[in-house]
Amino acid sequence: MKKSEMRKLVAEYKEIKLKIKKVENKKISEKLKEIEHKYFHETGRTLQSDFKEIT
Repeated sequence: MKKSEMRKLVAEYKEIKLKIKKVENKKISEKLKEIEHKYFHETGRTLQSDFKEIT
């Protein structure tokens, strides 16, 4: 996966996280899990751990 694709994936993850805070939806939750799985598969790290390192 290219860097630009990874950035898009992370941006989409952040957007979905904001949507979940507003409205709990099963479809949105499934999409979030799918993104987390893709990220883990490509990098070997979880999104949550990478965000904790940044902040």
